[in-house]
Amino acid sequence: MKVYGAYKIEQLFKKAAGLQLSKNKVQEVEEKVDQILYDLLVAAEENAGYNNRDVVWLSDLPLTPAMKASMKRFVELEEALDLQPILDNLAIRPPLKYEMEVELEKRLPEIVGTLIYVLANIAKELSPRDKTVSEDELKRAFRILDLTV
Repeated sequence: MKVYGAYKIEQLFKKAAGLQLSKNKVQEVEEKVDQILYDLLVAAEENAGYNNRDVVWLSDLPLTPAMKASMKRFVELEEALDLQPILDNLAIRPPLKYEMEVELEKRLPEIVGTLIYVLANIAKELSPRDKTVSEDELKRAFRILDLTV
């Protein structure tokens, strides 16, 4: 499933952390980011429910201050992802109980881009001298992201 585009992910890894990402690793990145986005939306849906709402707001997303700072740094890269492929990919997952507010939906590309940005920077931290992400570094970056987001 190609959602965000191999070229775009390779570009983000290079711009965010100066890393080369081989084409065979791009799909793994897409799948991981897609899963984390869905997990964030499920958590946001729970928050909306706790607040007696049947619409998920942007403020329902469990975003840490560090994630919000990463979002700002991602925006500064002036890279953009298209919304429609993200929505199409969410549509093939189990449906959420609640709808998303318009503002949250519009910010999904920024959230996805930020997750890619964070993943690239984790990979860079794991091996700061390398210019190419190895399979092992990518798997370790995935585990770190799973533990923290």
